[in-house]
Amino acid sequence: MLTALAYSMIVVFMFLIMTKRLPALVALIVVPIAFGLIGGFGAELGPMMLTGIKNLAPTGVMLMFAILYFGVMIDAGLFDPVVRRILALVKGDPMKIVVGTAALAMCISLDGDGATTYMITVAAMLPLYQRLGMSRLILACVIMLAGGVFNILPWGGPTARAASALGVDVGEIFVPMILPMAVTAGWVLFVAYVLGKRERKRLGVLELDAPQAANDSVLNPALVEVEAAGQKDGTTGQWIAQAGAAGAPVAGMAATGGFVERRASAPAPHVAGSISTGGVDAGISASKSATARPKLIWVNFALTVLLLGLLIKGALPLPALFMIFFAVAIMINYPKLEDQKERIAEHAANVVPVVSLIFAAGIFVGILQGTKMVDAIATSVIAAVPAWMGPYMAIVTGVLSIPFTFFISNDAFYFGVVPILAKAAAVYGISAAEIGRASIIGQPVHLLSPLVASTYLLVGMSKIEFGDHQRYTLIWSISASLVMLVAALVFGVIPFVGG
Repeated sequence: MLTALAYSMIVVFMFLIMTKRLPALVALIVVPIAFGLIGGFGAELGPMMLTGIKNLAPTGVMLMFAILYFGVMIDAGLFDPVVRRILALVKGDPMKIVVGTAALAMCISLDGDGATTYMITVAAMLPLYQRLGMSRLILACVIMLAGGVFNILPWGGPTARAASALGVDVGEIFVPMILPMAVTAGWVLFVAYVLGKRERKRLGVLELDAPQAANDSVLNPALVEVEAAGQKDGTTGQWIAQAGAAGAPVAGMAATGGFVERRASAPAPHVAGSISTGGVDAGISASKSATARPKLIWVNFALTVLLLGLLIKGALPLPALFMIFFAVAIMINYPKLEDQKERIAEHAANVVPVVSLIFAAGIFVGILQGTKMVDAIATSVIAAVPAWMGPYMAIVTGVLSIPFTFFISNDAFYFGVVPILAKAAAVYGISAAEIGRASIIGQPVHLLSPLVASTYLLVGMSKIEFGDHQRYTLIWSISASLVMLVAALVFGVIPFVGG
């Protein structure tokens, strides 16, 4: 009964958010409460929900002040040189931008913290995607794929959990996985290339004017005084013009966020009545001129490096670190009280959706764990593994890690399920370290789980819907996990069959 209830709850939840019947915030609250009542846990639901909220409260606080901190850094112009430099390198080519996004996310992911990767990469790349009319779903997809691969670093969390649960050294699990991880990273870059080629085909390659100053890359505004009637697709970034509307883009031109799209195969068209913009530059930047603090860029850079250093070192709890550094950053960049209030109010729209989702997820997790539905799911799957699969338990563990780390938390999987799989595998001569390696293969898919707090940060900053992100990214995440599994088998990191 409990097992059926658990699976039903997850299926209903995923159906509601992926078909947009309910927003994720509402579904995270309503669905577990409804199934908790159906299961007869009515009197116990209150303490369960409170426990879940308490467990996720530090994460909610950390994300709130992290968004505020990086919001202040964006406003102050810390990332403007990065944005301009990237634009100068990619020269308006969507394919290069997407591949560059993946590469940047991989570099930042070396710190092992998903939230930091999302905040820095989105802050640096989102202005380019918005200005060029590129899909923000692709932005979130490649960032998450890169983060999922590097999430198996020893300091990232899952690998340490697996080692602790199995009583083996972290190095025994991670070091042999370096080659499969590198292969999977190559796959992620290939996926970014494919997605970038699609965007290039849709948008074309944008022609950049000669920079007016060092590192100052600009695009020409199109039809300054003429607006095309229609609307912009908030997810893809594509402008959908009304047929026959006055001012609609002419053949050979695409309205991509207000800039001329000049395809490499044809010269830029001349539009009768359009206004020349030869001397007008539209700078690409993450900040607004009114809030930018170019004279403080090195101070802000030093402050951010110090923050990341303390974060990696673990000098203070993450919520405390971000609270302290936000307070210091806003005082340095905006010493006037009114300016501080304005900056906080400006970013409240980003903070509230993310933090509210975190606390709603606390209710979902609290009920899922408090009712023992997590245990029921784990037991049912283990019981369903037939005896003939015993010699192939390493592969079975790798495959099971994909759905398991999506539907239940990492803690529940690594401390509740993996030890049982390891005991079953030991009978066939498969070591605990090999099972540990197989158990971290599902991490690229794990980050798509509604139980992962940092995912809400990514979709919030990218300004996309959670369900849209899941639908778009899921197939690519599964492909990354399968590539890692195949690579691990090819390099002998996990055995195909027990000895």
